[in-house]
Amino acid sequence: MFELTIITSFSSAHNLRDYKGACENLHGHNFRVEVAIEASDAGADGMVLDFKRLKAFVRRVTDPLDHKYLNGIAPFDKENATAENIARHIFKGLKRRLNKGNVRVSRVRVWESETAGAAYYE
Repeated sequence: MFELTIITSFSSAHNLRDYKGACENLHGHNFRVEVAIEASDAGADGMVLDFKRLKAFVRRVTDPLDHKYLNGIAPFDKENATAENIARHIFKGLKRRLNKGNVRVSRVRVWESETAGAAYYE
């Protein structure tokens, strides 16, 4: 089994609904995103997926979140834009685009600070 991992980032603002604390106020993060994909075999060229292509797939999902107020973007207009929900959102978006044949998304981890992050996997 092969696993590939890329790291990227985006910046955005949000506020948590129904939260009693400072995070219910408008604030922002420089989110760090780690994406892992897995495959049982590499292609004839020795690659599961070119890192450049993987990064492009991830950008298609994260670019709409970059420099935006997340509470105004679906699905975060209805659910809190927590690290957990952002990780799931990115995972599901990548799953629709990448899970074909041998390749599947295995994990997405979103860090909202250097010391706090959440992962989503199925």
